[in-house]
Amino acid sequence: MQYMLLLYSDEKAWNSFSPADQEAGIALYAAYGEALRKAGAYVSSDRLRDTTDATTVTVANSKTQVMDGPFADTKEQLGGYYIIEAKNLDEAISWAARCPGASHGHVEVRPIWPMG
Repeated sequence: MQYMLLLYSDEKAWNSFSPADQEAGIALYAAYGEALRKAGAYVSSDRLRDTTDATTVTVANSKTQVMDGPFADTKEQLGGYYIIEAKNLDEAISWAARCPGASHGHVEVRPIWPMG
């Protein structure tokens, strides 16, 4: 079964890190991705740009509304994701706990509901 690991953290904290600290963080994520690949659990992943680059679209009464930024103002922002293959929720939770993002934010685990 596939699960999406959604990584939430305070993007302002990351942006305040020194270049050396950011490089160290990137190395942790690279090692995590390699562990997923070696275990055959990796499907895909990507980082997301900051919320300042986000656009929110809604449709009300057949009219499209476009707003800059995220709809909700929150302390933590969705910063990236992994899609993994896991036997069950317990295994997916185990992978989420190993994700570097779990140590400075939180990782939401969601089973993927295939469309069709």
